[in-house]
Amino acid sequence: MTDKTILRALAGETLPTPPIWMMRQAGRYLPEYRATREKAGDFLSLCYNSELAAEVTLQPIRRYGFDAAILFADILLVPQALGADLWFVTGEGPRLSTITSQAGVDALKPVEAIHETLNPVYETVRILRRELPRETTLIGFAGAPWTVATYMIAGQGTKDQGPAHALKAQNRPVFEALLARITAATIEYLSAQIDAGAEVVKLFDSWAGSLKGADFDGYALAPAKEIIAALKARHPGIPVIAFPREAGEKYIGFARATGADCVAVDDSVTAEWVAQHVQPDSCVQGNLKSSHMVTGGQALVDETRHIVQALKNGPHIFNLGHGITPDADPANVQLMIDTVRGG
Repeated sequence: MTDKTILRALAGETLPTPPIWMMRQAGRYLPEYRATREKAGDFLSLCYNSELAAEVTLQPIRRYGFDAAILFADILLVPQALGADLWFVTGEGPRLSTITSQAGVDALKPVEAIHETLNPVYETVRILRRELPRETTLIGFAGAPWTVATYMIAGQGTKDQGPAHALKAQNRPVFEALLARITAATIEYLSAQIDAGAEVVKLFDSWAGSLKGADFDGYALAPAKEIIAALKARHPGIPVIAFPREAGEKYIGFARATGADCVAVDDSVTAEWVAQHVQPDSCVQGNLKSSHMVTGGQALVDETRHIVQALKNGPHIFNLGHGITPDADPANVQLMIDTVRGG
């Protein structure tokens, strides 16, 4: 039996106090992160500098003692490793070269070539396994194929993922060929993270909610199932967290259908609904509104207690419903942790 509470929850154990970590816990709300990022020069340089990426991953563990550390990287490193151009525009976010044709898919590098670019990420994982406290679980991650594809097709983030939906409607063979390439690369990437020392991996499908009906099943659920099956075949016992954000009713049965050990839920669903419909099948992770990390106060305490109470009868990892925002107050993070751990 492990003494790592996250691994116990992922194995289906109901714990008296839920373990806790936070999406984007290594991020701009922390002054020590901002200082390290400045030292790195820019965001991508930070991702590929193994020592500095490990440092920012460790910062929130030192400050708060979270039960897990999540590898510092970015979901768009996989497209870059496949040969897409990637750069970040200050204040606006990522930009990529676009892929909208079979020629574009064919021009991508073979999946086995991704490690050449991604080796520094695996080195970050190895450093973290050496330096993290013994009780802290190390989580690796990747973007889910649909979400990564939306960026590769549009060349940037979009409000409605319109360009990806358009390609799916107008040229489904190209769309599916791109998704298949990303899926295969994601399996190799996460497998290499596990080989380097990741104890859990998480699939972030940030834009899953814009897929409806059969499209959700085909392009959010099916790739997750394929990735999880491949990882579990190679690495028996490795737990996988899936986050099909804003899936709504489609959260129901997602763990059963994909083989995920845990379903992370956003804050558009209530903790009571999650307890009734999702938690019977698997561990659940979530789902405090990120805005509480900005506003704090009694509302933060009350909502944190509410979620812990609602999900106390099954396996639960406490987290936000989405990543913490740069305008969050570090003191509110401590308040949240004290509330979870102190009741």
